[in-house]
Amino acid sequence: MNTRVETYTDWRDYYELTKPRVVMLIVFTAVVGMFVSVPGWPGAAPLIFGTLGIGLASSSAAVYNHVLDARIDIQMMRTRGRPLPQGKLTEKSALAFATILCIVSMLILTFLVNRLTAILTFVSLIGYAVVYTAWLKRATPQNIVIGGAAGAAPPVLGWAAVTNEIQAGALLMFLIVFVWTPPHFWALAIARKDEYAKVDIPMLPVTHGEAYTRLNILLYTILLVLVTVLPYLIGMSGLIYLATAVALGAVFLHHAVRMYRVPEDDEMPMKTFRYSINYLGILFAALLVDHYLPFQINV
Repeated sequence: MNTRVETYTDWRDYYELTKPRVVMLIVFTAVVGMFVSVPGWPGAAPLIFGTLGIGLASSSAAVYNHVLDARIDIQMMRTRGRPLPQGKLTEKSALAFATILCIVSMLILTFLVNRLTAILTFVSLIGYAVVYTAWLKRATPQNIVIGGAAGAAPPVLGWAAVTNEIQAGALLMFLIVFVWTPPHFWALAIARKDEYAKVDIPMLPVTHGEAYTRLNILLYTILLVLVTVLPYLIGMSGLIYLATAVALGAVFLHHAVRMYRVPEDDEMPMKTFRYSINYLGILFAALLVDHYLPFQINV
């Protein structure tokens, strides 16, 4: 009986290392990229194996992130309950797990999807797990802006999995996620400013103060609202997507304005952070729905 409980607990610990909720959003944007890349059905093979390969690679990057951040995670309230700081798993076993996930994902993408997707996925994995986590995160307050390129790659990966090409539509989806990342993460950084300062991570609120960070969140949110209109303007989407993008953007902008104008509202940063997660998911869902149920007004 005790053995069963321990095995189940170990399985859950490994699963937690993969940051499943984050990876689900990442994979969803990749899947939308697959469907939007072609007028009809993208095909079962790229859809199944592309999703699996990208998901495993994203999970691998998350595990590497856990290992590289284990020593600071134990000092932060938000992360000290993770498996590695709690001693539930060793760094050696976590590294082995991450490496296995990486190898399996590359084999799937290389032999069952295409080499372009495999190469792009590997580059984004290294970009997040090594360049961002091991270097940028500790090197500059613009860490999340520069490192955001790796997190914005999944729609491009999904698009490439189906078409074996990188096209304008894929780059536009990349741009949306790239511009979304700073206001999304800086809202969390404001809420966890003291914890980042404690572990000497130069997040923008720590190095430049909250007022400057709130202004940057507002400016990036304005830019995001403008960027999300581009799919409609270039004919990539229709009115369903446009209406959704404008409505979602208006709420996001409201959050950003309130954060900037009412800094004493301590709950607003986390409200903005949580909303931003829903924002991206709904926005991409609207892009997918609009792709198959286009609605236009002929003038």
